[in-house]
Amino acid sequence: MGKTVFLDCNLPLIRVDKGSTMNGATEESGAPARTEQGKFTALAVCWVLGLGSLVSWNSMLTISDYYYQLFPHYHPSRVLTLVYQPFALGVIAILAYHEAKIDTRWRNIRGYALFFISTVLLIVLDLVTSGKGGIGPYIALCVIVGSFGVADAFVQGGMVGDLSLMCPEFIQSFMAGLAASGALTSGLRLITKAAFEDFHSGLRKGTILFLSISAAFEFLCVVLYAIVFPKIPLVKFYRKKAASEGSKTVSSDLAAAGIQIQSNQEDKTEILSKKQLFQKNMDYLFGVYLIYVLTLSIFPGFLYENTGEHQLGSWYPLVLIAMYNVWDLVGRYVPLINCLKLESRKGLLIAILSRFLLVPAFYFTAKYGDQGWMILLTSFLGLSNGHLTVCVFTAAPKGYKAPEQNALGNLLVMFLLGGIFSGVALDWLWIIGNGSF
Repeated sequence: MGKTVFLDCNLPLIRVDKGSTMNGATEESGAPARTEQGKFTALAVCWVLGLGSLVSWNSMLTISDYYYQLFPHYHPSRVLTLVYQPFALGVIAILAYHEAKIDTRWRNIRGYALFFISTVLLIVLDLVTSGKGGIGPYIALCVIVGSFGVADAFVQGGMVGDLSLMCPEFIQSFMAGLAASGALTSGLRLITKAAFEDFHSGLRKGTILFLSISAAFEFLCVVLYAIVFPKIPLVKFYRKKAASEGSKTVSSDLAAAGIQIQSNQEDKTEILSKKQLFQKNMDYLFGVYLIYVLTLSIFPGFLYENTGEHQLGSWYPLVLIAMYNVWDLVGRYVPLINCLKLESRKGLLIAILSRFLLVPAFYFTAKYGDQGWMILLTSFLGLSNGHLTVCVFTAAPKGYKAPEQNALGNLLVMFLLGGIFSGVALDWLWIIGNGSF
């Protein structure tokens, strides 16, 4: 018999025996003989899928200047974010509870499709109302935003759970794509604002073009996840390995790649329950919750409404949003430098708690500082958010079996969305008592 060797994510399981073929894969395991086979393609696809997971929502955030023009008295950046989060949090709680029985392929494809349809509906709403404000269009806008929350719960929990049972680099690439969606949308928004600034209804035309680009990205994600991703050799290997450990969520993706797993291949060993996973990973779960409580208590509402008037005028909040998104993206690549990657559980918790010093820093900078200091603080907010997020999401799933990794990935996303919801609610404290209601 051949010898089975377990290696890390860069060196998949390879069985060497007489069943080995000459085309670079073994008949029994299906693992790529060359460790790089399909890896870079998978990383690229993960990045695009991460981008698609938030590009529609980040589009909403970055066109807030347009919605402030249409609905000046309704606090769009704060209200729309508050509408979005209960849907996202409620649906992810249900999905996380039932994650072991939910087919990941069904979940992710429908999530990306819902993102695409909702983004198209934003364009349709604007065209039907001829870019006019009022309570009716605002309610319709809130309904569409709620559908974004549902799609987010489908996609983020599904993708993180799926990628948690694969290579940590896949999670990092997906998380970088999430941040890239913010940087990309901010960059495109600045370009479209500049290009249409001198045109009649230029802000509206730029917004429609912007949303059309976002819809195209969402459609691309549907195609990539449904057709391309399941057929990548390294992805097929990890999913076969997950199925052999008892995971039932990968069966449709394996079937899409032409692979059938027999029921007698399932691992019969005991799997930790969600309660046990929660108890063993409380620091990670509450850590990611606190990261996003702090971030969303400042971004984007405070940056749009509480930073005052400065030389940049109407460009000022857009520049702040762009700087946050760019440095959030940079922060998600920092852990690739081993000496800068936080792996100590105690160190991660200390770093996460220390970020709350940013609250008084933003308050006094908005009150007494100039725009340069505010841009610097916003950049650090993004950098620390991206860095700590990747550190938590790549460290937490290590050492668990595939079904446990999928469950833990869903729990992490649920706590992340819970942190966002709490942060959005706390963001309203900035305007209490200042007569802005």
